[in-house]
Amino acid sequence: MTTQHDVAGGAPRWSRYVAVGDSFTEGLWDSPGGEDGPLRGWADVLAAHLSDRRRAAGLPPLQYANLAVRGRLLRAVVAEQLPAALALEPDLVSLVGGGNDILRPGSDPDRLARQLEQAVSRVRATGADVLLATGFDSAGSALVSVTRPKVGVYNAHIWSIARRHGAHVLDLWGMRHLRDIRMWSPDRIHLTTEAHARVAQGALVGLGLAPDDAAWDDPPTDVPRVSRVEQARLDARWVRVYAYPWATRRLRGTSSGDTRRPKLPTLTEF
Repeated sequence: MTTQHDVAGGAPRWSRYVAVGDSFTEGLWDSPGGEDGPLRGWADVLAAHLSDRRRAAGLPPLQYANLAVRGRLLRAVVAEQLPAALALEPDLVSLVGGGNDILRPGSDPDRLARQLEQAVSRVRATGADVLLATGFDSAGSALVSVTRPKVGVYNAHIWSIARRHGAHVLDLWGMRHLRDIRMWSPDRIHLTTEAHARVAQGALVGLGLAPDDAAWDDPPTDVPRVSRVEQARLDARWVRVYAYPWATRRLRGTSSGDTRRPKLPTLTEF
């Protein structure tokens, strides 16, 4: 499959990719080397796929940086990460943010969309391509399903922004495999390693490239049945271990990423 985003031999034309955003792009819960190992995540996996395709076509490998930090609001992504990203002179920027904002009471998806569009315009003015992402469909989530209407409005804005500025969209809302609880980490907010890998395939599609696996979005089979007693036990543990600490940080105005720095702040051969 050859598109306008391929060069000769089917290799992606992008040579310098920078990812900005929050925990989703940082890759929280994707630690292939173990719980205490380095984080990977969909953006890293996407960078590896792009680089492999370039190598296969005899081109230099992709240069990649990831400036995303967990807990960041869209304002911080745009004000802090985006200038650093543009200073690296990328030809592809993934700009994914707003989810942490929407989780907060009083958030306004229309205002967030205006911030996002201004950021997209800044990137596109440099000649670089932009990859955006819709929000997840939170139907069935005890914690975030109340935000579903706001996410829907924000997603509508994202598609319109992409159309106006010629950006690409990673359609998380429409991914069927993410409706399976096994694609979600124990905190029920972040993705598992398998889900990050599948999302990276969706990112290839969003960029107009062919996926490595045509079945990347097929829902998992053999969904296990959980008894009501076991589900109640799991829910109680989730509240104690994840929901309560998260809510406490919100009340204190703190974030798990307050003292963290980007994991890959400079362009690196991938």
